[in-house]
Amino acid sequence: MAAKRLAILAVTILAACGGESRDSIAADSLSRDLQLAPADSSAELGDYAATAPAKPVAPKPKPRPRPQPAPEPAPAPAPLALASGTVIPTAVDQEINSRSNKKGEIVTTTVSSDVTDSRGRVIIPAGSKVTMTITEIRESENKGDQTGKLTLTPTEVAIGGRSYPLTASAEALDRHLKDRKTNAGDVAKVGAGAAIGALAGRVIGGNTKGAVIGGVIGGAVGTQRAVETQDRDVVVPAGSRVQLTLQGGLII
Repeated sequence: MAAKRLAILAVTILAACGGESRDSIAADSLSRDLQLAPADSSAELGDYAATAPAKPVAPKPKPRPRPQPAPEPAPAPAPLALASGTVIPTAVDQEINSRSNKKGEIVTTTVSSDVTDSRGRVIIPAGSKVTMTITEIRESENKGDQTGKLTLTPTEVAIGGRSYPLTASAEALDRHLKDRKTNAGDVAKVGAGAAIGALAGRVIGGNTKGAVIGGVIGGAVGTQRAVETQDRDVVVPAGSRVQLTLQGGLII
């Protein structure tokens, strides 16, 4: 019985001590909380220590450009060309004279003004050189022949340092005839006329006087005949106009 009382007393003492200890601990905790500075509830809480560093993000690959369709080729420019019948004005570079020039010789002319195509493009600029061949030339043989004979055949034109074959006719617009001085052939004509006149006088008159008169008449007829048949040279002065007309066109 006494032992039971001692056990109850011990339990009571322990319970009293434990309650006092719990009250003391609670009081100490409250005192510490009051001493702490008030926390700012609006400040953002950082958890940097808990957050792992961000991994670098690889750039997204750029999309490959789509292949564009090839542009249509530009239309080829129209060729530089002159139509058949185009007139090319030129001027002869040196005098052409049937007394000094011969068939087969080469002469040149210079283009007087720009020659353009139907679009207004200059095909043959002024100053270009045209080469020609004298294919026929002869003097006028009598007063009835008013022109003599001269044929020029264009063969090529030089443009920008290059030569192009040329098919065209050529006409010398300022040609003229120039009388030649009396030559041995003209004297021979006069002598033949006088001899014929003298022979006719003898037949008609039958004496020396008639022969002299006949010779004088025959000489006068021979002289007139020589004038009528006197040669005249065809002349194209230097710088005079020579007009070309294309035959078959020209492509540069």
